[in-house]
Amino acid sequence: MGLFSRKKAQEEQALPAPFTSAVIVAAGRSTRMGGEVSKQFLLLDGVPVIVRTLKAFELANSIREVVIAARQEDIPQMYSLIQSYEITKVRQIVPGGETRQESVFHAIAQVDTQAEYLAIHDGARPLVRPQEIDLAVRAAVEHGAAALGVPVKDTVKRIDATGKILETPERSTLWAVQTPQVFTRALYQRAVDQAGASAANLTDDCQLVEQLGEPVYLVQGSYANLKLTTPEDVYAAEGILKSQEDFYA
Repeated sequence: MGLFSRKKAQEEQALPAPFTSAVIVAAGRSTRMGGEVSKQFLLLDGVPVIVRTLKAFELANSIREVVIAARQEDIPQMYSLIQSYEITKVRQIVPGGETRQESVFHAIAQVDTQAEYLAIHDGARPLVRPQEIDLAVRAAVEHGAAALGVPVKDTVKRIDATGKILETPERSTLWAVQTPQVFTRALYQRAVDQAGASAANLTDDCQLVEQLGEPVYLVQGSYANLKLTTPEDVYAAEGILKSQEDFYA
């Protein structure tokens, strides 16, 4: 390492890390999973989904605190799991809203006033790794807004209402966005204020900032960071856990 690069590294180490609060969205009704039991409590290799998610944020160096939005009826069980698995970063669990974005807003209202950055993550993405969380936060610190994503593997078609193919987008430009999605708190709030009532119906936080006209950058995460939506996703996650040994919890 040369003199100047060594000096730059030392300066970066000396800078205090920004206060980043994680918002975990875990208030879905799990209808596509069958709906009888919250998918947050499904077991992956013997460990509840929400615990695996929280453990990743517990181990991420960039995260100071965690606020969870959950179904009202799930909150007591979540607190019990947090205690049993000795998860220390959870500040509060709040009841979720009618939509995903309303749940995010409820949680953000309870983050620490010192928080400069918000890392918003799906509770049903339990295989995110701590280093991937840190990567997304670093990118947001550099650019103001960033998220994990992966290049699309399949050829994608755009169709009309009848199923007729309209076009085939160039695959090299297509990525599947994941979470966490990380923003400066001020930028996110500005995006929410501009979107108004329509913000509550969006399914992606990046879209809020995109509508503001501000850039959002994707950094490559892992294909293992899948979202558990249907029973097939659970089988896939179990397979990933069995094939890779670097997962915690």
